[in-house]
Amino acid sequence: MSRKELEAKLAELKSDYVRIQSDLDKLEYVKGRVSSAQEQLIRLEDEIAEVNRQLDELE
Repeated sequence: MSRKELEAKLAELKSDYVRIQSDLDKLEYVKGRVSSAQEQLIRLEDEIAEVNRQLDELE
């Protein structure tokens, strides 16, 4: 992937992370099931770390 593609993917992942974090906060407030949202956040954290690693390799 090119640097621009990786940066676009990183921006998308971060946006998804913020959205899911907000959803998680709402679920916690109403005592909803948060395990699915937590799993998604963990997966996104791993993907963000991987994209950051790939960007570092390009430098």
